[in-house]
Amino acid sequence: MSSRILLLSAITVALFTQFPALAADKQAAAKATAQLSKPAAPATATKAKKLFSQAELDQMLAPVALYPDTVLSHMLIAATYPLEIIKATRWLSGKPGMTSEQALKAAENESWDPSVRALVAFPPLLTKMNNELDWTQKLGDAFLIQEKQVMATVQNLREKAYTAGNLKNQEHLRVERKEKVIVIEPARPEVIYVPVYDTRVVYGDWWWRSYP
Repeated sequence: MSSRILLLSAITVALFTQFPALAADKQAAAKATAQLSKPAAPATATKAKKLFSQAELDQMLAPVALYPDTVLSHMLIAATYPLEIIKATRWLSGKPGMTSEQALKAAENESWDPSVRALVAFPPLLTKMNNELDWTQKLGDAFLIQEKQVMATVQNLREKAYTAGNLKNQEHLRVERKEKVIVIEPARPEVIYVPVYDTRVVYGDWWWRSYP
């Protein structure tokens, strides 16, 4: 599957705790950053699937919309391979004590999609996708059939967080506005910090009562 790129923003220190992880794929990260402002490619999934409403997309993407560009790019593509997510999680659980770098090296021999292999550097994210397979499946379906709307939703969520006063540069993350696009990148290319944030706080008052 061709690489699909997301457009992201950043997070305030007051609301977020960050955990360092080695950059999953330096070449992929560089490519993602270079293509952030390019339009999304047309979705190739079957049109037989039911489209998600805007409320569903907001709810679905709120937990990850503020992740760094490269991380979220990997997650969205990997979500289209749920079976490989399960296999990678089981594989990783059988290799305790490995560093992110060691896990990435070992995963090179696996036949999974590159996006799935990249996520072994981020065990908490891989575990989340494995434990919440229903959400992962929906995320992948939405990305396949509504890619442009997914990307627009990510931007809208970031704008909400920005308006609420919760999007700023941090020690390990850099926020940049490119025309109407908010981009978040690591301060050091070789290290990516994945934020943990409270969706009930960071976006301000939630606007979908039926989709908390």
